[in-house]
Amino acid sequence: MIAMQYSFSLPADYDMAIIDRRIREKGPLLDGFPRLRFKAYLSAKKQDAGFSSVENLYAPFYLWDEPEGIDNFLTGSGFAALTRDFGWPSIATWLIWQADLEPNLETARFATRQIQPIAPHSDLVGERETARAEARSQLNAGALAAITAFDPSAWRRLQFCLWPEVPATTNAQVYSVGHVSLPNPE
Repeated sequence: MIAMQYSFSLPADYDMAIIDRRIREKGPLLDGFPRLRFKAYLSAKKQDAGFSSVENLYAPFYLWDEPEGIDNFLTGSGFAALTRDFGWPSIATWLIWQADLEPNLETARFATRQIQPIAPHSDLVGERETARAEARSQLNAGALAAITAFDPSAWRRLQFCLWPEVPATTNAQVYSVGHVSLPNPE
């Protein structure tokens, strides 16, 4: 599995209702997309009630079963339309260490994302085990999804969680979830 995210920083006075409408209209288009475990349509508003972001963001997060899914998405018409509307994003990817997903992901209303550097010459087995323990802790705290992964090109560690309610968290970017695209039921 591979995690992927791109993010668009939007002006402080940007009408975020445009993003909310885009998510409502475009979100269901990726339901059942081949090789996609889930896509969380995320946004953060500079002055959200209950949590705050330093900027307005549109930042979808994807969990792919295989690299071919990323390839098919990025070379497709949906991504072409996105880049026409918002510009050419830098796309972060992470190799999955652990992905725990509850069966009711579609009920997620919030997400958290933490990215931490991995120091040179770190014990990667130890890093992985620490990250896995943190993910289990998030599940025990009520997360619907807890994903831990790493990026060996930039030596960063990711922890991403989906939540039914605003989590009590520190040092994390908090997002609102507008839609979760899932595979078609078998």
